[in-house]
Amino acid sequence: MIDELHVTDVALIRDATLTPVPGLTAITGETGAGKSALLSALKLLIGERADAGSVREGSDALVVEGRFYSDDDPDGHVVRRRVGADGRGRVSIDGSMASVRELASGLGATVDLCGQHEHQRLLAVGTHVEILDAWAGARVAQARAAWGEALSRAREAARELERVTELASQSAERLDEASFVLQRIDAVNPSVQDYEQLERDLPRAEHGETLLRSVAGAAAALGEDGGATDALGEALSELEGALRYDSELRPLSEQIRSALIDIEDAASELRSYASRLDLDEDELIRMQERMGAYQGLLRSYGPGIEDLLARRAQAAEIVALSQDSGVHMRKARRAAEAAEKALSAAADELEAARAEAAPLFSQAVTRQMERLEMGSARLEVASERLPRSQWVATGPSHVEFLYRPGAGMAARPLRRIASGGEVSRVMLACKVVQGASDAVSTLVFDEVDAGVGGATALALAAVLADLATTHQVIVVTHLAQVAVQAQCHYLVSKSAGELPETQLREVTGEERVAELARMLSGDTSETSLAHAREMLASVSA
Repeated sequence: MIDELHVTDVALIRDATLTPVPGLTAITGETGAGKSALLSALKLLIGERADAGSVREGSDALVVEGRFYSDDDPDGHVVRRRVGADGRGRVSIDGSMASVRELASGLGATVDLCGQHEHQRLLAVGTHVEILDAWAGARVAQARAAWGEALSRAREAARELERVTELASQSAERLDEASFVLQRIDAVNPSVQDYEQLERDLPRAEHGETLLRSVAGAAAALGEDGGATDALGEALSELEGALRYDSELRPLSEQIRSALIDIEDAASELRSYASRLDLDEDELIRMQERMGAYQGLLRSYGPGIEDLLARRAQAAEIVALSQDSGVHMRKARRAAEAAEKALSAAADELEAARAEAAPLFSQAVTRQMERLEMGSARLEVASERLPRSQWVATGPSHVEFLYRPGAGMAARPLRRIASGGEVSRVMLACKVVQGASDAVSTLVFDEVDAGVGGATALALAAVLADLATTHQVIVVTHLAQVAVQAQCHYLVSKSAGELPETQLREVTGEERVAELARMLSGDTSETSLAHAREMLASVSA
């Protein structure tokens, strides 16, 4: 839901702010006053293409800012989009840089621009199945969830069958290669633990004599006569004799005593380490030969030990499949066939659920179309089962809305309807029927009332009022019957002069009465004003 829209330097707008209400907000004004500029700003805010030509004459850049809220995210988001006169633009969401694509796929998906000549979600055939499913309820939702799981399992089983088939059909040359690789690797019998242990032990065995000399020399320097322990013992003895005269020396004495203990322990550990050193020449040769075998395998199948073991597993699988390919093939084929059977059953159930919901949806939309004075026109739902190769996540069928202009006329795809007014009213009827199931929270209608008057105008106003109970509705209108239904009414006007300026302000009280009177008869005569007051009173009653 749009909480606030702030526009700067867009077309004839220098600075304007729109604060729509959660229900119905009407925007009115004379033709050419600049209502289209306001809609252009909203398009920028939801991720549509920018045009440097929209920058106000004499300005460096246009800026559009908006604050959005939703039931799921009460903290909301603040969006800012800047487009320079040179065509370069910037987008930020909550103060962080973002792309136009992120804007369109995120907040843009919550706003539907329903203008006569706008790109409309309803005319995108891919959305028809989503609209039907969202409206249809629990049975379709459960069937579609089961379909998704079945499709995923069927695809996985098909991939496994393809993999097994490919492996089983390897050429004799490929099989010989796999057998050679398996034999060569198994001759070494590698493992991660063995290789890591060898990496630790081999350097110690290769440099055993150097280690022994160094450790023995260190142990002697610490523990033999005249070594560090003797020196520390002599220092400790001297200090203990002096303690009787000055107790402040006690901490130093304790420090030296602790150091003496640590050094004696270190000398003992060094002697123990030296005793464990094994200078077995035969063991050294064995480890060197085994490391050489590992390095040879790693050069061929590495670089790491994990890569080597993966190559071994691959070769073993090729050999096993060649030896008993029939068993593996039959198992994979049975799994694929079972998955396809389950998928077919899920497809039947999903189609049956949709077939039950489709006429009910069609009837509900048609009733709203009748309210909109569309005569005997109907909306129908066509469903066609697709070939298995064309089954997708949304289902096994192509679902499309058809429009029948009259009882004796053929139904045609909704996207091919020529009349913009018909498109707008069919869309409005669908939106009312969708109600809370519609993922879009804000609907912006432009020229939905084109060519409408009389009883149709009253019906249109009533339907928009109904729709505003489930959505935030912003409508640009020329009909007083629509504007009077709004909880919030904005007037767009244009100043005179060499560089006109579009102004936007909320109208209430007598100012709103005057605007409604102008919309009714083009003037503010006493008769028109009285009629406007009467309309407002009837809505408030």
